[in-house]
Amino acid sequence: MRTTKITSGEYYHIFNRGNNKTPIFLDEKDYIRFLFLILYFQSPLIFENIGRHVAHFVRNRAFNIGEDNEEKVLRNRFVGLASFALIPNHLHLAVREQKENGISRYMQRVLCSYTKYFNARHQKVGHLFQGPYQAVHVVDNTQFLHLSAYIHRNARELRGWKNAEHTYPWSSYQDYVKENRWGLFLKKDIIAKQFSSGKEYKHFVNTSGTKE
Repeated sequence: MRTTKITSGEYYHIFNRGNNKTPIFLDEKDYIRFLFLILYFQSPLIFENIGRHVAHFVRNRAFNIGEDNEEKVLRNRFVGLASFALIPNHLHLAVREQKENGISRYMQRVLCSYTKYFNARHQKVGHLFQGPYQAVHVVDNTQFLHLSAYIHRNARELRGWKNAEHTYPWSSYQDYVKENRWGLFLKKDIIAKQFSSGKEYKHFVNTSGTKE
């Protein structure tokens, strides 16, 4: 049972894993679908035919929800996403609650939508995730910096990604060391502005401990 009290204006480490540690992402389209959800479900805006946006990403490596929808999400969002890592059987997010009950609403939308999609696409039934998502309050900047490093180091545990985790497509690490692919939908500046360059941030991640 989750016992952390969520307070507006504060950052939290949100994480969850597959039921019985089974994979929650089976192929590229699964990752893209979840990526769409964590980026654009930051507000109550309803999207029709998410599969069309996923197909656009497959072709163009970018989403195209339209400027009007982008403005609506940014104007009405109840959370801010600072960093993320999607790993085959688990996920990590650093999220700021911007409106009361924002994280709860956000995670309910994301996880429920993804579970329905995953079960329908892969002909599964039942629970996809291992219970409710977990939340750890980020109490100060030191913890926040180390959480960022911890999230971005996760991919190095995967075969073929050690020392290449900064290029892993399903985390925000490359958005910190190169160009931000997601613009205002990824609120990286609170971390990035504390480093003179992406190279300095990469050095910090490589030398930081693995616990937030």
